[in-house]
Amino acid sequence: MVRTGLRLTEQASLAALEVPQRGGGQSYHRFWLPAAIAKGGSARWAYVPDGIARKIGEYVETDRADVIGQARNRGAYDQIQDPLVIENPQARNPRVAVRGQGGSTSLVPVGQLEPHERARLLVRTADGLEPASLWLGEHGMPITVSGWKQVFASANERCERAGTGVACHPHLLRHTFAVVTQFEQLQRGHLADLAAMTPAQRGQYQKIFGDPLDWIRRRLGHSSIESTMIYLHALQELEMRTRMELVPGDWDAPAPDEPEAGEVA
Repeated sequence: MVRTGLRLTEQASLAALEVPQRGGGQSYHRFWLPAAIAKGGSARWAYVPDGIARKIGEYVETDRADVIGQARNRGAYDQIQDPLVIENPQARNPRVAVRGQGGSTSLVPVGQLEPHERARLLVRTADGLEPASLWLGEHGMPITVSGWKQVFASANERCERAGTGVACHPHLLRHTFAVVTQFEQLQRGHLADLAAMTPAQRGQYQKIFGDPLDWIRRRLGHSSIESTMIYLHALQELEMRTRMELVPGDWDAPAPDEPEAGEVA
């Protein structure tokens, strides 16, 4: 979440087959966030750093595979009522058979399934059924939004008991993405590029790449630039706090041979 800017409900609804799971030497990989699970229908490209893509692949092949094996041995997936099963997970646009109110079935693309439908979405593999959801709990079932919130609450309680003075909530990760990871780095890089150009080159560059603030707006799924502007003020606060942390405590102390205020030299 801190590297993609996804909302909690969005990342909790992701299917494993929708997310890059291999590094490839490139800086970022992207995947499409469907409107059905994006807040306000804000379908968009989400970008994942190469290192994170590799870590997701490691999680899928180890921890996730382990809890799936245990749950499958307990027959947990066979007990899911009215499951939606992906029979062709390798297809470009996999579909599932969904029963309508009249009893008829229709093939629906996975990208059109809403979060509550994805909770019973399974994939048929050579080893048997498994949840389509990327993030699974120790029981081998998808982690719900409330389950994620409890993860944060438990971590905060442990930090409080340890006296660390650290606390975090899910939206703070998205906030960090917007303020630190993107605004600061993108804006600095953008300005550095512009500074090295002639006026004519600068104008052409802006026509092609546009405003970095608008780029962030689209990555966050904001419908209005006003929503994105909120983070500007947080970036200014961050810059001031950083400057203050770097200023020595005795910065304004007089030099040994400098007279105090009001003292006659």
